[in-house]
Amino acid sequence: MPMLADPSQRYLPFNPVPFPNRTWPDKVNKKAPIWLSTDLRDGNQTMTNQQKLRFFRHLIQIGFKEIEVSYPAASDTDFQFCRDLQNNGEVPDDVWIQVLTPARSDLIKRTFEAVAGLKHVIIHMYNATSCLFREVVFNNDRAETIKLASDHTRLVRELAEQYAASHGTSFRFEYSPETFSQTETPYAVEVCEAVKKTWLAGEKSVWADGRKEERIIFNLPATVEVATPNCFADQVEMFCNTISEREKCIISLHTHNDRGELFAKTDKADILGCAVAAAELGVLAGADRIEGTVLGNGERTGNVDLVTLGLNCYSQGIPPNLDFSDMFSVIDTVTECTGLPVHPRHPYAGELVFTAFSGSHQDAIKKGFEAQTRREKAGDKVWSMPYLPIDPADVGCTYEAVIRVNSQSGKGGIAYIVKSALALDLPRRMQIAFYKVVQDRSETTGKEMTSKDITTAFRQTYHLGGSIYDGRLVLKSFVTVDIRSATPSAVGSPDRSRAHSRVASLQNAVVEASPDRSLDSNLPSASKRLTAKVLIDGTLREVSGEGNGPLSSFLDALQGDLGIALSIREYTEHAVGAGSDVKAATYVELIPPNVDAKDKTKGGFWGVGVDADITASGLKAVISAANGYLGQNPIQVPENA
Repeated sequence: MPMLADPSQRYLPFNPVPFPNRTWPDKVNKKAPIWLSTDLRDGNQTMTNQQKLRFFRHLIQIGFKEIEVSYPAASDTDFQFCRDLQNNGEVPDDVWIQVLTPARSDLIKRTFEAVAGLKHVIIHMYNATSCLFREVVFNNDRAETIKLASDHTRLVRELAEQYAASHGTSFRFEYSPETFSQTETPYAVEVCEAVKKTWLAGEKSVWADGRKEERIIFNLPATVEVATPNCFADQVEMFCNTISEREKCIISLHTHNDRGELFAKTDKADILGCAVAAAELGVLAGADRIEGTVLGNGERTGNVDLVTLGLNCYSQGIPPNLDFSDMFSVIDTVTECTGLPVHPRHPYAGELVFTAFSGSHQDAIKKGFEAQTRREKAGDKVWSMPYLPIDPADVGCTYEAVIRVNSQSGKGGIAYIVKSALALDLPRRMQIAFYKVVQDRSETTGKEMTSKDITTAFRQTYHLGGSIYDGRLVLKSFVTVDIRSATPSAVGSPDRSRAHSRVASLQNAVVEASPDRSLDSNLPSASKRLTAKVLIDGTLREVSGEGNGPLSSFLDALQGDLGIALSIREYTEHAVGAGSDVKAATYVELIPPNVDAKDKTKGGFWGVGVDADITASGLKAVISAANGYLGQNPIQVPENA
C-alpha cells in the first residue's frame, strides 16, 4: 500500500497535556544522573552467557554501579546467568544487580530464585498502564490495572523480606508503569502512588543488615516514542511535581529511538533518534536516573546511548562517573559481543566522528590546534576547538585521524598532516603548491588520501627523507671560502657551534628574510665562494659559484656550471626539535628569469631542506626546488662550464 496523501485519515497526532507552568526549559544540568546499563537485558538480542559475562566485566571496568543483567524467568539461559554471577563471585560489593520481571506471581518467584545469594539486588517489576494496552492487550480497566500492580508489589515485598533474612541479600524495588509516555500522566501517578504505599508499608527489612529501605525507584519508560522530547519532559515534570513524598522516590527514565533515523553504509547501520534529547530534557524536568545501553543497542530502534549521554556531560565539564578513556575497547566489546557494528558517524565512537574532510573545517581545526598549543603553554588548559567538542585524546583517539584528505579537502588540512607527521610548518604559499599535488593525486585515484599517502607524496615531491626520495640533483658535499682571506669557512657545513647556535635561535620563531643576509649579515657582495659536489642524474660533478652567502653562491654555481638559472623569491626557516637534537627546516621558492618576482601567483618552485647544519638545510632546500624546476627536462650544461 503506498503512502497516503492525507495521513490524518489513518494516524492521529499525539495530544500533549497543557502544562503552562513547566520550569525545565530554564534549568541547567550540573551533575550526572545515576546510570543503569541494561545492555545485558534490553540490549541483548543474541548474546551467549559467555559473551554476556565478557560484557558484564567491561561494564564494571567502565564504572557502572547498577547493571540490569537479565529477565531470569524468560529462559533457563537468563536464569543461569544470574546463578553464574553468584556462584563465581563476579559481582563487586558496590554494584547492584537488577533483574526484570512482569507483574506475574509465578515469574516473580522464579526471579527471586535466580538472584538468591547475590549481595545487592534491584527487583524491577512492570506492567503496562496506557489506555491502548489496558483495553486491547489486557482487557483491564483502570482499577484492575492499579490492583494488579499493587498486589504484585506486595508479593515482591514479602519475598524480598524472606530472601533478605535467609540469603543475606539487600533488595531495592523498581516499578515501571510500562508505556508511560502513552499513559495519561495523572493516571500514571495514581498507579505509582498505590505501588509506593504498598512497598513502603512493609514491616520487615529487605536489607541484609536490617536497615529499612525508604526509597523506591519509579522508572518512566518512553516504551514507544510518540511525541517530541519536549512533550516527554513535560510528562516527567508533571509526574515529579505530583507524586507524593518525592524525597522517597528515585525517578528513572528509559527512552527509545522510535522517532529516529536509520543511517546505513554498506554493512554498517546506526540509529540516531530522539532518545538522547528526551533523556537530557527529562533530567532537567526532575529525573534522577537513566537506563540505557552502551552505544544504544536494543530491540527495534534501540535504547538511549549512555556513551553519548555520558560524554555530553563530560563536554560540559560535568564528571560523568563513567570511564570511556579507551573507546576502542568499548567498541570492540560491544561489536564482538552483540554482532552489531558501530556506524562511522556515531557520536563520540564512530571512526569518522572526529574527522574533517572539508577544507574549511580542516583549516579551522589546524588553526584551533595551533591556538590551543599556545594557550596550554601559557597555562590555560581549557579546551576550545572548532568542530571538536572534546579532545579526541580523552577517549583514546589519536590526532592523526582528525584530518583526512579527499578531493574536497583544503590546504589547511593537508598542512596540518604534514606538520603533525613531519614537524614541518609550511609557508602559506607552499601549502597552496602542495595542496595542488595532493588534489591531483586524490582526483586521479578517486580515493581518500591517508596521512601516510600525504607524507609520502610530500617526500616524493620535495625529495626529502633519504635516498629513496632523491631527485635528479643530489647535494653530496660542499665547501665555502671567504674570498677576502681565501681560507675555507666551511667544509661540508659551516662551523658547527655557530650553526647550532643559529638553529637554536630559531626555536619558537619562524624567520622570513633574505637568506644570505640573515646568515652573513656583515659580508659585502660576492664575498663567498662555494664549491659543491652534486650528483647529477647519477653522475658526480663539481660545481662552484660566488655570492654574498652560501645560497647565492650555490645558485651562481647552478647557473654557471649547469645552466640552471634561478633566484630566490621567498625564504622561510624554523627550528625542528629542541636542545641538542634541534635541526633547521628551510623553505625556499625559486623562480626562473622570465618570472616577475613581485607576482607571487605565478611561476615559483618550492623546496625544503632539513639538517642540523643551517647552511646545509638551506642548500638542500635549493636543490629540492631546483629538482622541481627541472622535472624531466634535460640539463643544458654551458660549453664553458
